[in-house]
Amino acid sequence: MYYYVYVLLSQKDELFYTGYTPDLKARLSLHNTGRVASTANRRPLKLIDFEGCLHQQDATRREKYLKSGNGKVYIRSRLRHFFNPIG
Repeated sequence: MYYYVYVLLSQKDELFYTGYTPDLKARLSLHNTGRVASTANRRPLKLIDFEGCLHQQDATRREKYLKSGNGKVYIRSRLRHFFNPIG
């Protein structure tokens, strides 16, 4: 079983939402139908990154890092072509 750490981008406010789940497809459906309180008013949301972990503790540690200031810098660096397709 995998635990997925995922990053969503709100197309409304251009901010990230980071979470983890054992069922990525179902969790994305909950987010995009407004059934997750923390993102209901930030839709539409776009999945921009995800990683799979074999252990829940690894996924929660990675989620915590990606939510930090350094983690957000890492996401923007990792996805620099997504955020700046020209350069």
